[in-house]
Amino acid sequence: MSIGNSPEDDRPSIGRVLQQARIAAGLTVEEVSSSTRVRIPIVHAIEEDDFTRCGGDVYARGHIRTLARAVGIDPEPLVSQYDGEHGGRPAPTPAAPLFEAERIRSDPRRPNWTAAMVAAIVVVVGFVGFTFFKGDDGGATTRVAEGSTPNTTSPKPKPTKTTDPKPVPSDSAIAAAPRDKVTVKLSATQGKSWISAKDHNGRMLFDGLLQKGESKTFQDKERVDLVLGDAGSIELFVNGKKVEDKFQPGQVERLTYTKGDPEVG
Repeated sequence: MSIGNSPEDDRPSIGRVLQQARIAAGLTVEEVSSSTRVRIPIVHAIEEDDFTRCGGDVYARGHIRTLARAVGIDPEPLVSQYDGEHGGRPAPTPAAPLFEAERIRSDPRRPNWTAAMVAAIVVVVGFVGFTFFKGDDGGATTRVAEGSTPNTTSPKPKPTKTTDPKPVPSDSAIAAAPRDKVTVKLSATQGKSWISAKDHNGRMLFDGLLQKGESKTFQDKERVDLVLGDAGSIELFVNGKKVEDKFQPGQVERLTYTKGDPEVG
């Protein structure tokens, strides 16, 4: 007499179900891995019913749910099948011991009122004794000093140190620059002016309108080329020195400066 297999023995494995569903959905392992962020080796291992690479039962259940949803099938029957084949879900941790442990830990934090009262009494007694002896000393001092002339001279006030104000930096100090570079500072003191500035490679450093009261500083390791739309409105510093050229209002100037003294190229 033979005994037939139970229906549970006839059902396909978890990995087989996931693999067939993926193939039926027309998806590759790489596509499933990309959409679920489950690494390709783990997808292959699960489809071969190898759950050791998942890192534990909790992660295995999560991967099964994620892959099942990705291939369009219900994950719960597969998770139940996994629990049946791997000893079921872990029993929840009872909450009572946790609360008991918390209560036991909180007991030492209660204040020790007896020790506090003893300390307060010691402080009060010490303060009263100190005050009593201090009062006797004060009386004796008064009797010894009786009839003497009190010293009414008030203490001399300590001289206060005065700090000299820092000098305001001059235009030359503001425009000062390292010797190994050329530094050009433009200030629109008389009115607005259109200006253009380029470095030694011809790269544009600035190209626009400089409003009255505004300043721009440009620096390059070799040369700065300038175009001033209204040179008469501009005050110019090169390498920390003011350029004394008298530009006329409305005059367009093309200037080039290097690391030496201000010299128009």
